[in-house]
Amino acid sequence: MNRLNAEVVPRQRLQDDLSRLMYDLYSKYYAGTSWEIFRADLGKKDYVILLWDEQNQLQGFSTLAVLKFEFEGQVSQAIFSGDTIINHQYWGEQTLTLAWCRLAGKIKAEAAQLPLYWFLIVKGYRTYRYLPIFAKTFYPNWRYPTPPRYQVLMDYLARAKFGENYDPEAGLVRFAISQGHLRDSWAEIKDGFANKPDIRYFLERNPEYYKGDELVCLMELSEDNMRSHARRGFLEGMPQSEDTSKNIRA
Repeated sequence: MNRLNAEVVPRQRLQDDLSRLMYDLYSKYYAGTSWEIFRADLGKKDYVILLWDEQNQLQGFSTLAVLKFEFEGQVSQAIFSGDTIINHQYWGEQTLTLAWCRLAGKIKAEAAQLPLYWFLIVKGYRTYRYLPIFAKTFYPNWRYPTPPRYQVLMDYLARAKFGENYDPEAGLVRFAISQGHLRDSWAEIKDGFANKPDIRYFLERNPEYYKGDELVCLMELSEDNMRSHARRGFLEGMPQSEDTSKNIRA
């Protein structure tokens, strides 16, 4: 398997034909979506990370927005992750992880005095299993309960972002009409995986994930909380001084 190359592009510089390529790839794996839904969601993001193969073919992407908010008298920031997909032939390839962490480090460096969180909603167990790769501590977690302060913060961010579509009792974002859910062949749990503690916990918390329900998750993005590979990318991104409005190849 050839290595992918990552490119970070400010969303406003994204060309329409490239947005269409992103949607074409996304729709191979997700049902309950449309070009209109995808484009509207993309328009709310600040950055896109694109994954290219050696033939310059798009093999994956991730979108994100930077949210600034005040919570308990403290101005803070959060990176909100949007649509993310990688061609299944490249699952396990870590280019996106490293590029994402480098970008997170740059965002942190631009406002180093502000706490930075990763706020995401998870509609598939594979994504949930990535969280312990990134962070030592994240919520919700099968190993320990969510501290009250973090739960309040998760509720605050989810209500602000999703309004009445957020169910605080369940910790889930539920849309009356799916805004995108994994196609059946990709939503299936692999044989023997359902008994793994992390997957079992995800299924308990989000039993109807296959309908597009999304579990609200949160972690702090800090040097002390990030694990080795993610921490390395995070620190590599922080000292760079070039303008993030320029495209970055990783």
